[in-house]
Amino acid sequence: MYESELAARFRRINGDHPMTPADDAYVSARFAVLEDLCAARGREPGAVRLTMLSGLLPLPGYLRSDGAEMVPGDLFALAEEAGGPERLEEWFTAQWPDRETGRREWAAYLSGQYVCLHSVRPATIRRKDALTSAVAAAPAEPDAGSDAWSARLHALVDELDALEHAFTAYDRLRFGGPTSRDLYIDAVRARYPRRVPRPAPGR
Repeated sequence: MYESELAARFRRINGDHPMTPADDAYVSARFAVLEDLCAARGREPGAVRLTMLSGLLPLPGYLRSDGAEMVPGDLFALAEEAGGPERLEEWFTAQWPDRETGRREWAAYLSGQYVCLHSVRPATIRRKDALTSAVAAAPAEPDAGSDAWSARLHALVDELDALEHAFTAYDRLRFGGPTSRDLYIDAVRARYPRRVPRPAPGR
C-alpha cells in the first residue's frame, strides 16, 4: 500500500535515473529494505509509507532497480527519541540555535537525500557542515603547505571520511555532479598528499 505514491514522490525529488547493478549492490550492502526493517521492528509498511508521505518521516534514500525502498537501518530512531513522528519536527528543528536553519535542515532530512552520513542525526549533520567548511577554507590559511597545516587538514578529512558513506554513481546523477566525498575527501587527498613529518636532525 502507498508504494506507487511513495515512488512518485521520490522521483519528483531525485529525478528518474537508472540504478545499475553496481548501484543496487552498493545500497543493498549499506541500507535496509523498508519492508524487511518493518518486519524486524513490528511496523506495518503501509502505515510507515503513509507517515513518510505525510512529512513525518524521511523518504527512502534510494529505490533499488527492483523497486525496493531502501532506508537507513536506524530510520525510526530519531522519531522514537523525539517521542513519536508527530513530535519529530519540533525536536529536530530545535537542535539548531537558528530555527530557520533548523527548518531548512528538516526539509533536507525529509527528502531522504542525507544518504552521505552513516548516522543521520542533527549532531552529525552539523559536524559534517563544519568539517566541509573547514576543509574548504584550509588552503587560505596563513601557514598553508606547512607540516602543521597538513596534519590539521588531514585530521579534518579523516574525520569527515569516518562520517560519510562512499556514495555511488547514482548519487552523482541525482545530485547533478560531484558528491561531498568527491570534493572534500578524495580531491583534497589527491591535491594535498599527507605529509610525513621530517625527523629532527640528529645531534
